[in-house]
Amino acid sequence: MTDKPKCIIIAGPTASGKTWLSVKLALALDGEVINADSMQVYRAMDIGTAKPTIEEQRGVPHLLMDVVDPDEEFNAAIYRSLALPLVTDIVSRKKACLITGGTGLYIKSLTKGLFNCPAADPEFRESMYRLCEATGSESLHQQLRLIDPESAERIHPNDRFRIIRALEINHLTSGTRSKLIREHGFSDIRLNPLKICLEVERDILYKRINERSISMVDSGLADETERLLSKGFSPDLKSMQSIGYRHMIRFLLGAWGIEETIYNIQRDTRRYAKRQLTWFKADHEYIWLRPDNFNVILERVKEFLMEQ
Repeated sequence: MTDKPKCIIIAGPTASGKTWLSVKLALALDGEVINADSMQVYRAMDIGTAKPTIEEQRGVPHLLMDVVDPDEEFNAAIYRSLALPLVTDIVSRKKACLITGGTGLYIKSLTKGLFNCPAADPEFRESMYRLCEATGSESLHQQLRLIDPESAERIHPNDRFRIIRALEINHLTSGTRSKLIREHGFSDIRLNPLKICLEVERDILYKRINERSISMVDSGLADETERLLSKGFSPDLKSMQSIGYRHMIRFLLGAWGIEETIYNIQRDTRRYAKRQLTWFKADHEYIWLRPDNFNVILERVKEFLMEQ
């Protein structure tokens, strides 16, 4: 028996049906949804983040969406500090709390805590960004692979922000990011979660990703990206370097045609989905269920909520 607030995690790769399922569960259970997608926290970034529309939300409260501008700092620590009290509030009102998204680090930070990291070193970061501009993120990734192969395996070669942060940790501590993670143990557990990950056949998932990428472009992703740039948001921002937006910036600059842009969005989204699956499979607390088996999922959630 535990007095920790109960919550239902609905995780899975992009385009696996998390939004649809969480809304349907919330309607059945009188619940509210807390977003766990690192991109849906940004205002004015709707199409490229696949943010659920008002119609898709179907009257279900969705929290931690549109909370910061694209140039504001947001990370797992901030997410945890905002999400924990929301869970407590939802549960105190006798509502079901669903936490939905594909950002595994955010979910892990919320359910197990965060390891202590050294503060940023602006000079080191600036030197790394200059080096990245000169030689590309691949060269920094190779450097990380020599220092911390475990982190390099988990971080994509194009993810310059996480690469630089891992190198910065080594620079400041003479240790590695992966060693800090192992030593922490992630034991700051304040919630009682039921962790569900959606299982979708790879070919079906990739088909959905390909179709969604086309739909995003047809729905005005280029216009949305252009509006963000016109508001003064730098293309170098972490938010603007995410999948979809960085591709559309290349398109708007004339570097790619529309067909090449769509192809690259599809390819990089599929790669991202693969990394998400690797992350979730490494956490053996997840129960893997098919999103189309709604009644099975609903019964499992009801059982969990009734357990003492």
